[in-house]
Amino acid sequence: QVRLVESGGGLVQAGGSLRLSCVASGSLLRIHFMRWYRQAPGKQRDLVAAISSGGSTNYEDSVKGRFTISFDNAKNTVYLQMNSLKPEDTAVYLCNAFLNYGFKTQPEDFWGQGTQVTVSS
Repeated sequence: QVRLVESGGGLVQAGGSLRLSCVASGSLLRIHFMRWYRQAPGKQRDLVAAISSGGSTNYEDSVKGRFTISFDNAKNTVYLQMNSLKPEDTAVYLCNAFLNYGFKTQPEDFWGQGTQVTVSS
């Protein structure tokens, strides 16, 4: 099976920074995309940033210029560097991976449990 484990969340003041990490483990064959989503209480889950196996990235408009997604192939780890944090960035941040594993011929989506980010004003 495949497991995604996030870390790096916490409480930070507005204007501060945090770096989230998500490690993928298991019978991994090929990771196609890794993404960070966030979900605030009572709101839908939104895509924050994504990175392809080729290194292409895209970001939700409100985080452009503040957040940077990166991927370490050797460690199967995706990072989200978050700078200039705002109270509206407060949410549970979840890691998502679209990958091939084991003997499956079709790639599948996997999710981590999430890590809480709280930005105080």
